[in-house]
Amino acid sequence: MTYLDVTRSAYDTVAVDYARLLEGLLEQTPEDLAMLRLFADYVRADGGQVADIGCGTGRVTTYLDSLGVPVFGIDLSPGMLAEARRRYPHLRFEVGAMADLALEDESLGGILAWYSIIHTPPELLPAVFAEFARVLVPGGHLMVAFQVGDERKRLEQAYGHTVSYDAYRLPPDRIAQMMADAGFSATSRMIREPVFEYESTPQAYLLGRRAR
Repeated sequence: MTYLDVTRSAYDTVAVDYARLLEGLLEQTPEDLAMLRLFADYVRADGGQVADIGCGTGRVTTYLDSLGVPVFGIDLSPGMLAEARRRYPHLRFEVGAMADLALEDESLGGILAWYSIIHTPPELLPAVFAEFARVLVPGGHLMVAFQVGDERKRLEQAYGHTVSYDAYRLPPDRIAQMMADAGFSATSRMIREPVFEYESTPQAYLLGRRAR
């Protein structure tokens, strides 16, 4: 099985409890909300559709929608998307993989990858950022969020279920360089300290803009 198969299976397994356990957590982190509002301000000003790639059960997709962003979600896991569609039937959700998006060149004004690059082996991330650049218009915005570190973590228990998949903690400078190599200029960066019991490392947020 590929890492995509393993990740899809894990999230299909946990989808219902994932949605239940994470409900309301976004509102408890002012730094996260501030970065999402900043991203929303940029993409609203420039226009164009926004894709929440790795949207999971849609909790951030619906927050962007509440800010007036024309957004839709893409995720690898049909189970997660079934929960997203049940909770937010007014929004559009599609199955897809971030390294091979079924989108036209230069068709998006913005991409959010909110803790969704963390299951891709780091050596494959340059291709992911190149794919993001392909589907963004010149001047389009990209924001990524991830846990800070430099290690692979094997997850055997998650959201009350027995699973088996990998998550990668990533160095912000290395991710920023990958974004730059793909043609993104840095706009903003924030590192916040852990605030929840399950967070053992700082959290990183990088915002970039595709070269015009």
